[in-house]
Amino acid sequence: MNPRVLRIELRRSVAPWAGAVILTTALAFLFLLKGTLGTGTTAWTAQWTTMALWIRALLFYLWPLAVGLGALQGLRDHRSKMSELLSSTPRPARHRAAALAGTTAAALTSAFALLVLVGGVQVLAHTAYTHLGWLPISLVGALSLVAGSVLGMGAARALPSALTPPLLTVGAFAFTVLMQLSLGRTQTDTGAGIPVTEPNRLSLLSPAVQDVRTALTTLSAAVHLGQTIWLLGMAVTGFALLVAARRRTRLLALTPVLAGAAVALLVLPADPDRIFVVDRAAAEPVCDGPVCVTRTQQGRLADIAGPGKKALSLLHTALGDRAPVSVRENTAVLPEGSTPKWSGRTVPLDFDDAGLVAARGEELTWALIGKGLVPGCSPVGWSGTGGEDVARAVAVGWVLGDLRSLPHASANVRDYADTEARPVWKKFRTLPKAEQRARIDAMRTAALSCEGDALEALTGGASR
Repeated sequence: MNPRVLRIELRRSVAPWAGAVILTTALAFLFLLKGTLGTGTTAWTAQWTTMALWIRALLFYLWPLAVGLGALQGLRDHRSKMSELLSSTPRPARHRAAALAGTTAAALTSAFALLVLVGGVQVLAHTAYTHLGWLPISLVGALSLVAGSVLGMGAARALPSALTPPLLTVGAFAFTVLMQLSLGRTQTDTGAGIPVTEPNRLSLLSPAVQDVRTALTTLSAAVHLGQTIWLLGMAVTGFALLVAARRRTRLLALTPVLAGAAVALLVLPADPDRIFVVDRAAAEPVCDGPVCVTRTQQGRLADIAGPGKKALSLLHTALGDRAPVSVRENTAVLPEGSTPKWSGRTVPLDFDDAGLVAARGEELTWALIGKGLVPGCSPVGWSGTGGEDVARAVAVGWVLGDLRSLPHASANVRDYADTEARPVWKKFRTLPKAEQRARIDAMRTAALSCEGDALEALTGGASR
């Protein structure tokens, strides 16, 4: 398409408005609802991959908008009553279709690129880790907008009615919602009997991403390939409908989208563990002695190293040979609802733990001691407070020689732990030192295996 034709099409079409609608509504979602788009390491401005995944998540409504706006563009000749006149000109129909589709595709791609650029500028201010693993996620997202708009154009050309754009928009929106709520989810039970739902192969036909789990997970190559095949089939069908003049040709034009869906379902992974995979480059450790973080958090290593080494030293003094020997960021990616299991040789570091993130200096040392003794057994994706916090506070007091308030983001949680820990601490301190050590060992065994109650082990089964 030469620049002159492009300028004419931009003046005559809804393409600029389509790009503006996509860009402005997406930015409104991202900034006005910023608190709902992940927190900590999964916030949309925290890392490149999470930024790309959160923007893809917005396609649950951006993609239906693109389909509807494409349909509105496809009705242009019908509204102007020029269909018969244009069909009598010597210019091939595919040239007119290419100009129409190309203009809208360029506008939507530009809007999506600006959206990614806005996110990228903010990510640069929050992390020192840069990579290109986010690029396939964003490219498939841009392709979905283009394919959806071209399909909408073709459908409107085949069914020229004022009702076509709104019906296509509603239908596309219903499709993305069903993929996220029912058709695209499979219910399973965890080993602890907790019912959870996981995305299935069918859900990947929706361009919207359903989950942004951790900063260390990304979509697998099979997902990118399968979705690209499906979207290309969609775009080819849309373009074929744009140029088709007879009913039989229009029916044949449905072949690419159907074939693309069939091939995509063969390529897309059925196992949820192969949909989201660990980004090995992002999870690579960066260490300062025995204290290690992943590459995504390498900028925080300097703040963690000193308190981490001090925590290890204090734990070794208290526990001897059974003490942890390293502090490492937790890179295990477990299914939602599953119960974690820990190694006694490592203090787990989680940058989504409010107590660790908010702590600095001496408080961070206390928090790491607590995680080394009672890492936490809440199922993945769940949060809560209770006996573990009390046991952790008492155990840290045992290491330091006095009961201390553990750092927590929530004042309510901190007050609860302090209040409940005080009577337990008083009883615990009256025990002989050998009995104290035995109970600490029993508590730690229960806490590391997540097969017992840490507080009961600490109190010897007595009620508080």
